[in-house]
Amino acid sequence: TLYVATLSLTRHSLQLESLATLVIRFLCKIGYEHQGTYRRNRLSLAIPVNREGYSRCSMYDVNYTEILLNGSHVSDPSWPTKDCQQGWEFNYTTVPYASVASELGWVCQYDALPTIAQSIFFIGAIFGGLIFGWVADQYGRIPALLGANLMGFLAGVATAFTGSFWQFTLCRFFVGFAFDNCFTMMYILVLEYVGPKWRTFVANMSIAIFFTFATCILPWIAYYLADWRMTCIVTSVPLVLAVGTPWLIPESARWLVSQGQIDRAIKILGKFERINGTKVPDDIYRRFRETCARICKEEEADKTYSVLDLFRTPRLRNITILFIVIWMAISLVFDGHVRNVDNLGLDVFVTFTIAAATELPADTFLTLVLDRWGRRWLACGSLVISGIFSIWASAVSNSIYTASLAILGRFWINISYNIGLQYAAEVLPTVVRAQGVALIHIMGYVASILAPFVVYLNVVSSFLPLLVLGTLGIMGGLLTLFLPETLNKDLPQTLQDSEDFGKDQKMWDVPCIGR
Repeated sequence: TLYVATLSLTRHSLQLESLATLVIRFLCKIGYEHQGTYRRNRLSLAIPVNREGYSRCSMYDVNYTEILLNGSHVSDPSWPTKDCQQGWEFNYTTVPYASVASELGWVCQYDALPTIAQSIFFIGAIFGGLIFGWVADQYGRIPALLGANLMGFLAGVATAFTGSFWQFTLCRFFVGFAFDNCFTMMYILVLEYVGPKWRTFVANMSIAIFFTFATCILPWIAYYLADWRMTCIVTSVPLVLAVGTPWLIPESARWLVSQGQIDRAIKILGKFERINGTKVPDDIYRRFRETCARICKEEEADKTYSVLDLFRTPRLRNITILFIVIWMAISLVFDGHVRNVDNLGLDVFVTFTIAAATELPADTFLTLVLDRWGRRWLACGSLVISGIFSIWASAVSNSIYTASLAILGRFWINISYNIGLQYAAEVLPTVVRAQGVALIHIMGYVASILAPFVVYLNVVSSFLPLLVLGTLGIMGGLLTLFLPETLNKDLPQTLQDSEDFGKDQKMWDVPCIGR
């Protein structure tokens, strides 16, 4: 329950980034000398026309007073042009509020600033993953979870009071610093308590219901508040509820055992006994304590673990590198689809909601089949199918068809994304699980830095963003076939457990056929 409640509070940041930096339709602001004519005549007289309609970043450079005195109300395409001199006029018909991009004038020669701001968000996520991953493995999952949520709250609220590009990007850097860790730490915590039978259900149905609900209402919160600053505050304040975490959520018993805190782990397990109305025999606890103490003593010399341990043995090193490359592809494709909604040519709020709603059927489908078909082939298939739909969408010119195919691509990348969240955590050992998952996610953020620039390719050609996303999806999907299958396997506790994981498997093994 606490996990799914956390989901509805912590996953707004990425989507909010897109809504806050929306580039609203605009034209050059026309000066006072045109106020005596009707709007259509003013536009025709002042703004050049190109294939896409009125030019957005230029106006005619002529003496309008003289032209109007001569009785002319028609422009001459041969007139010289100049950049907008008095700012821009924004059309708030479809987007009923000034975004930070329109408020601060991030258009025309400054049109790369929203893209840069979104990329800096992910640079923050890189540093946050490193720091909070280390904190989680050294000091516990709860301190990392608490710190990430409080930082997200403070930086999110501070965003609302920014008034320049650098102030905005600094705040979003720290929101990015906290962003994924708010969710990942809770995800790892729950995964370390849940047995193999319930991992898929807990991980995916909670996302299907709560994450989908929160993401679907987010654009309408922005729409009805009609103020990007207030939207930042409303979506950030709930994170402060994390201050109750130490009293509501127990520390990971697996992590406590890995740190030699066996008595504290047993005490927490005793609380679960009372909640579940069961009783574990004292003899089992005695043997558990003795086994844990023996393992801890054997590994005393290697007490301090770091993410570098994932690269010390050949098989675990190859698996880690594969997870990194595949997660980079998944992250870039997923973030690209989220940010490309505004380029699909339809109402951005409706399209955003429909695209977000694909999370519910995607995760429901995943819950039903993941423990039958396994992780590997399903990850491969969903990535490849997402790539095919994305490339298909780039090849059609009708806006409705393009949007429909792109949303289908989003549906399948949602499946890949959620498999990826669970997959790596099931292969990496407990002693460096948080740092390892953080490293993989960090490299995903490195790829996500490029997502706004992939979407920015729309200014070159409208088909390029989806073509790039589709190609990356297919390539990432094929690489998943080299990973071990984790279906019905226990979480590895030690580095050696992970090194030996899946050695008896073959590349062409299919769980649902093999049984």
